[in-house]
Amino acid sequence: MLKADLRREALARRRELPPQELARRSEALWQQLHQAFPLQAWQWLHVFLPIPRQQEPDTWPLLRQLWAELPTVRIAVPVVQPDGQTLRHYHLTPETQLRTNRWGISEPVGAEEVQPTQLDAILIALLAFDETGHRVGYGKGFYDRFLLECRPDALRIGVGLEPPVPRILDVWEGDTRLHACLTPERVWRFT
Repeated sequence: MLKADLRREALARRRELPPQELARRSEALWQQLHQAFPLQAWQWLHVFLPIPRQQEPDTWPLLRQLWAELPTVRIAVPVVQPDGQTLRHYHLTPETQLRTNRWGISEPVGAEEVQPTQLDAILIALLAFDETGHRVGYGKGFYDRFLLECRPDALRIGVGLEPPVPRILDVWEGDTRLHACLTPERVWRFT
């Protein structure tokens, strides 16, 4: 399938998800993450903050759990810059003040900046992915550009609500493949 078709279909299915089903799937995702990855070994984990109107997986329960149970794992979150093209990343703590940007995304205010090279793992929101580790996001390229700035050994972990499609047909050389992808049912790994 083509990215535009996958994006349109995934967004339509998400809009139909009842809130309790989204919460159930989100919880299952975080259980998969805890079971499959050595979170305690990471110093920095990059986490997206959910866009409620897009029915994205809710990362707030994961964040609260990490702050309570693994306080040595520091959390970085993205902030879209005024140019509308790039991301910068900031340390998120339970005390961090937040504001909502024009896309409905919470952003930290006055937080310490985190460099992409500091990150050990990145959780990446996506709409769809395929069996080879390619993903479909919202189509703006924010994460493709950001991932090029990260260390090659930083784990790129997609977070999806549905299983993969066999193949995305319009992959291009600027697409950065995932190392793994979480779904509510299992963890997919790519080599």
